[in-house]
Amino acid sequence: MTQTAFYNDHAHDITTIDTGFMRPRLAASHLLLAQRHAAFIDVGTTWSVPRLLQVLQEKQIAPEQVDYVIVTHVHLDHAGGAGALMQQLPNARCVVHPRGARHLIDPTQLINAAIAVYGEEAIRKNYGDIIPIPSERILMAEDNFTLDFRQRTLRFLDTAGHARHHFCIFDEMSQSFFTGDTFGISYREFDTPRGAFIFATTTPTQFDPKALHESIDRLLSYQPQKIYLTHYGEVQNIAALAENLHASIDTLISLTEIAVTKTTNPTEQLQILTHLILEHFHFQLQQQCCHVEKSYADDLLTMDAELNAQGLLYWQSRR
Repeated sequence: MTQTAFYNDHAHDITTIDTGFMRPRLAASHLLLAQRHAAFIDVGTTWSVPRLLQVLQEKQIAPEQVDYVIVTHVHLDHAGGAGALMQQLPNARCVVHPRGARHLIDPTQLINAAIAVYGEEAIRKNYGDIIPIPSERILMAEDNFTLDFRQRTLRFLDTAGHARHHFCIFDEMSQSFFTGDTFGISYREFDTPRGAFIFATTTPTQFDPKALHESIDRLLSYQPQKIYLTHYGEVQNIAALAENLHASIDTLISLTEIAVTKTTNPTEQLQILTHLILEHFHFQLQQQCCHVEKSYADDLLTMDAELNAQGLLYWQSRR
């Protein structure tokens, strides 16, 4: 593996690109090459587009040689920049889950939903303008759809649980998955000799624990060599990580039940649950022999704890 300031090259012509979202190594785009052509999997925000184009230039791949822009799901940290990127790639088609396609063609509802969660000022600052994609440039990938990317076969699996408009992509060449948010979050700052620290992401509004358990098991059935996460990068020892993810989902459900029994006030429930999740993260880090300062871990994990708490309470309210 080779590394530059903001991207890492892996085996099998796979590159992890830091999209520059919020902080270093929070969100990634993955670039695949085949026969001097390219495909992006997840693309970050509109602000990420110059970085992606820079990597193409450094690898001497012309914008006309990008065949596909693939988004695992339409959450803005994964797909917010798809429209702006497509404007720079004249021959590319955008591959998206059938449930997500309409949101890329007309992103109005997607933007309004994000504003409801994060606020309008934060959306404009962090994501920029969300550009629509013409419907004729959209390719919808149903469950088990296979894409022949220059004789590099990519298989798309419907993997609900984090979102109903989510798929994961199995790359037959590398025997690896690109999993968006289905296989959780693992920040490289917490890696130790014991491996990667990982946890489930339960953000609003479509978290479904049963479906997420099933999706993780489905990925595991392919016995992948590696998994490439949008948050963040390459992980190995997949069976052990999957076991940790299953436990993470169950623990988050238990913590939610504790929070809602303490108070019926939604604001207080959110505060309590966020605190419980952060404490659980710290316990996991101790089990991982990751001895970072608590304040440093809080800086990196508080946003995820709050978003997880919001998604869990929304799920609890709909049960």
